[in-house]
Amino acid sequence: MKPALSILFFTTLSGSGLGLLAWLGFVLAFIDTAPGAAVLLPAFATGLVLTAAGLLCSLGHLGQPQRAWRALSQWRSSWLSREGVLALLLFPVALLAAWLVWRDAGVWVSVLGVVLIVLAVATLFATAMIYASLRTIPAWANPLVPAAFMAFALLGGWLWLWGVLVAGGVPMGSGALAPLLLAAVALGVVKLAYWRRIAAMPLPGSATSAVGLQGQVPADARVTGLEAPHSEANYITREMVFVFARKHAGVMRLAALVLGVALPAGGFALAWALPGLAFPALALAVLCFQGGALLERWLFFAEARHVVSRYYPTAG
Repeated sequence: MKPALSILFFTTLSGSGLGLLAWLGFVLAFIDTAPGAAVLLPAFATGLVLTAAGLLCSLGHLGQPQRAWRALSQWRSSWLSREGVLALLLFPVALLAAWLVWRDAGVWVSVLGVVLIVLAVATLFATAMIYASLRTIPAWANPLVPAAFMAFALLGGWLWLWGVLVAGGVPMGSGALAPLLLAAVALGVVKLAYWRRIAAMPLPGSATSAVGLQGQVPADARVTGLEAPHSEANYITREMVFVFARKHAGVMRLAALVLGVALPAGGFALAWALPGLAFPALALAVLCFQGGALLERWLFFAEARHVVSRYYPTAG
């Protein structure tokens, strides 16, 4: 599949924003924040801005962005529509939670925290299922895709949360490191498992079935076209049959893990161990993570092969 910059920024920015909002919900619901809950308000603003920026980026991939609102009507059958509906519900809940934090509304803050967790995680899941529900792209149609989206969001959200808190003068506590390490390990394990799975997953079908001759020729016969399906590039060859030099995949995967997991975890650990370097270390960790997430998401699209490539073969 052809990686589109609009979708890369959409999934990475909104993923970090939703992860940040999910962690904020966790803090409100299960951690006693009084009397300093007001320090969370910049984190709310950051999470909403990241999420909104990602959703706006997604409009760049639409042929008619002004008609995007029509997608919301298909929530019964479309994960894209469900994502939009959940995102629209998330924003007022997050704003209300931030207002209650500012007013120090007690138990209602905890209630809104739980609702915020549910909506943020549900929106993340709907985003992942946009791709995981596509049976015509075998590399995406597996449960490791939603798991990877969740792991990226939790790691990115935790990094952004502490980046904003430290910028506001909040010292990193003793419990800040454990969730970061757990999220980093989970992300690394999930991505390695995903890459191993798609490497062992052949593309279903064959040139024989692609031209409708399945069962009409001997099983050991090789069907090849005398000419290409089209004399020039078309929408399918541009969008669905992306040529990717897979010999470079190993190096790019390693770079994605180093940039998106190892360096952010190292920067966070440095910030935790040396409070004087906390802000620059966290800022660098966040930048590395977003760069690694972009590279990983580019690979996510570039390595995925649509079954239509059986009919439109490439050298990739």
